[in-house]
Amino acid sequence: MKLNNWFLIFLVLFSFTNNKVFAQKYELGKVTKAELVEKVNPNDTTAPATILFKKAKTIFRYYDEKGFVSITDFYIKLKIYKKEGFDWANFEIPYYVGYEVIDNESISIVSAFTYNLEGDKIVKEKVTSEGKFKERINEYWESKSITFPNIKEGSIIELRYQLKSENLTELPDFQYQYKIPVNYAEYISEIPEFYLYKGIRSGYVDVDLDQKLEDTSQPTTNTSTSNTSYLYYKQIKSVYKAEKIPALIEEKYVNNINNYYGKLTHELMTIRYPDETPKQIAKNWEDVAKSIYLEKKFGDEIEKNKYYLNNLMTIVSDANSHEQKMEIVFNYVKNTMNWNGKYGYFTKDGVEKAYESKVGNGAEINLILVSMLKMAGIDARPVLISTRKNGIALFPNRSQLNFVIVRAQIGEKLYVMDATDKNSYINILPIRDLNWEGRAIDKSGESEAIDLMPKQNSIKITNMMSKIDEEGNVTGKIKEQYVQYQALYFNDLYENSSNDDYAEELEDEYRSIKVENCSIVKEKQEKKEQIQVVVNYDFTSSNLVDRIGDKMFFSPLLFLTSGENPFKQEKREYPVDFIFPKEDKYFFNIEFPETYVVESLPKAISIQVGENLIGFKYNIASSGNRIQLSVTVSVNSSLIPADYYQELKTIFNEIIKKENEKIVLKKI
Repeated sequence: MKLNNWFLIFLVLFSFTNNKVFAQKYELGKVTKAELVEKVNPNDTTAPATILFKKAKTIFRYYDEKGFVSITDFYIKLKIYKKEGFDWANFEIPYYVGYEVIDNESISIVSAFTYNLEGDKIVKEKVTSEGKFKERINEYWESKSITFPNIKEGSIIELRYQLKSENLTELPDFQYQYKIPVNYAEYISEIPEFYLYKGIRSGYVDVDLDQKLEDTSQPTTNTSTSNTSYLYYKQIKSVYKAEKIPALIEEKYVNNINNYYGKLTHELMTIRYPDETPKQIAKNWEDVAKSIYLEKKFGDEIEKNKYYLNNLMTIVSDANSHEQKMEIVFNYVKNTMNWNGKYGYFTKDGVEKAYESKVGNGAEINLILVSMLKMAGIDARPVLISTRKNGIALFPNRSQLNFVIVRAQIGEKLYVMDATDKNSYINILPIRDLNWEGRAIDKSGESEAIDLMPKQNSIKITNMMSKIDEEGNVTGKIKEQYVQYQALYFNDLYENSSNDDYAEELEDEYRSIKVENCSIVKEKQEKKEQIQVVVNYDFTSSNLVDRIGDKMFFSPLLFLTSGENPFKQEKREYPVDFIFPKEDKYFFNIEFPETYVVESLPKAISIQVGENLIGFKYNIASSGNRIQLSVTVSVNSSLIPADYYQELKTIFNEIIKKENEKIVLKKI
């Protein structure tokens, strides 16, 4: 292949500014006393640590046997301010080892040092082999870990490591935002003109970009003759910079905080060698899905069926409809097979061995389900997904996916299911699967997007009948009904809890009550196609009512009042993730002594966020010596945009305020 010089425009698909001036030099080995004695980050005095700078540079090296290989050097300098920041002296660097036709990625630790100020002297301590560890994460990933020695308040650590990869379809990620501040970040790429990448920025941090096309060359050596020659070409040099990057504070209700950190990724779109037709590399999801289906460890496994045929014929023999067959097959696979906790979309030992041992990875169990459904006459397909823990798939690539579930279609109706979770059900996926959308695929190459996010509210209903005596003691009965995802969530939390265990957890949570006669019943409502959990218990308490003089004061929700607002930040840049739409309803009936009358009740209220994204209704009334209360809190979308954060904080403040308002009874 002849390589010569020609012009190529580098494509960047996100905007940058380039009006800042970065005058300071950032180099390893330049630790000063002033840095070591600094007590706090002047821009964030609460930070337990700060990344003083993080830099990376990606270059391409040419080898006669392999062609171009990417080499990325990372440089990190980090300051520890407080004991809470000591964990930042432990680094874990993952790298991919699941390639089949190219060499695996490799990580080299170039240098690692701890700096401390002892008296008036700067002491530099090297990380030895005892502080470096290699670990196998799974069949696709390994990691190298580094533990820095002699960490104290005031320590500075420096790390340089190198990542080498033959996979040019994507460049290494460059993350420049963390849970601690970053004073300065810089990423440089020098990409040969033959490769056109698409740049993707995630997060909310402004980045400056400077680019230019420049001449370059590098020596190449023919290993058979040991002759050295030079390769001349043009390269696109890109320099990305950012400074004073604030910490991204993780708050409640976030699916995966890694989705929102400031980060750069690059996907290879086109290879354009001289005198050759440009080759389009960037794929769509259809291409990715089809390539996975054609692998022996995927598509071929679905075609196998002899190992389960006799069992399948037996279990569906009495089914009167496709819906019944689907339910029977799903429950059979879910209850027979046991997930070993391994992710991925390829089988490891194969479906036959998994079926025989009744243990398999996610792909083996759900591909068995696909195959059995198809053999039962149901249109079933595997669905490739990225789980919540794996993050949002930013662009079509195999590495962005890590699991497979199942889609079935009967008539016009679609069903999704995952047989790896004993608590799941048809159209009630495990929580880990609820991550945007998946890709259903067929051996023909046909592919379709499958929305994984629930659309209907899952309900929780709490009914309470309670009675207050003359001394202010309270006795009562509660019935809680959890439906759909509320039921799944309950089952996940209390899967191994007995009735007594759950009673103890209630007492630990609320502290003010004694629980008796607790019972948990799990059931499925056939006609409504939903799962349900029903919890009943009795309670008593002597400290829910305050008696002052001839009056009693208490919250109408008694011990079920909300504690504190989960939303505390002044500003939130990432969306609020409630996992699934939900509606909590409370119906309380409180009886009090006939020797008392109601002096005051809280006022009714009805408020909402946006176009009914979140709603709160509170109604209360009294009749004779009884008080009736109904409360509804509805979250009508899984994901609430950050634009509504202030309104969200306000409505939750109102909910807490209203729930803690007191009823006042006065003795006659």
